[in-house]
Amino acid sequence: MTDFGRTPKKQTAVVLSQQELSPGIFDMWIGTDLVSDAAAGRFIGIYPADRSRLLPRPVSICEIDREKQRLRVVYRVAGGGTEEFSTYSSGQAIEILGILGNGFPIEAGNGKTSLLIGGGIGIPPMLQLAKELKGNVLITAGYRDHNLFLAKELELLGRFYPATEDGSAGTGGTVLDAIAAHRLKADVIYACGPLPMLRAVKQFAATQQIPAYLSMEERMACGVGACLGCVCRTTKKDPHSHVYNARICTDGPVFLAEDVEI
Repeated sequence: MTDFGRTPKKQTAVVLSQQELSPGIFDMWIGTDLVSDAAAGRFIGIYPADRSRLLPRPVSICEIDREKQRLRVVYRVAGGGTEEFSTYSSGQAIEILGILGNGFPIEAGNGKTSLLIGGGIGIPPMLQLAKELKGNVLITAGYRDHNLFLAKELELLGRFYPATEDGSAGTGGTVLDAIAAHRLKADVIYACGPLPMLRAVKQFAATQQIPAYLSMEERMACGVGACLGCVCRTTKKDPHSHVYNARICTDGPVFLAEDVEI
């Protein structure tokens, strides 16, 4: 886990562009000077303009453009807040909170063979991670169907192996089916996706004796660790609270697999 130790800021940013990549999956570039604190695996909170929805929605960082001072987020419409975000257009001012969480430890994979595993909306963080890693990069991504969003970009950053639930593209089945089908081997694993996928990845990594870093997807309220709404069970006692818990939003979302019980 990489501890950035910086206080998140709330600020007004601007939507630079937005497009729908596949049904219900949207790709948005945001202009903000918070890029200096951004890193692969970290996230931002986006506040809905509808004031009946008070809390920011956590959205993972997909790509960082430090030169042009902009961040890219790719998200799925899953409720009222993200449905509102999908209506935003170029030039619109939005309120964001960031940069939040702890990112992937890049140094763990540099000079090695890294296996990046993304599932569903856990695929976007793999893009920036693949850009930052220096070494042999293998990428497997799990989709529902043939709408392989971000696939063309990921193919440029490493050897890419998609899996689809309905078998319409790549390997039919799960990301682990793709790993088995292509006999993928690595020195380190980075993963982000739904909990059942992370459980399977953790078990696979333990069996293969490969260190794995998991980015936990979780519903979050405050995003800054105050509400304790996104606590996960850990294998080590927290030195401050003296309990076997961690807050995903601030202690994570990235954890060493052996440190969390999932």
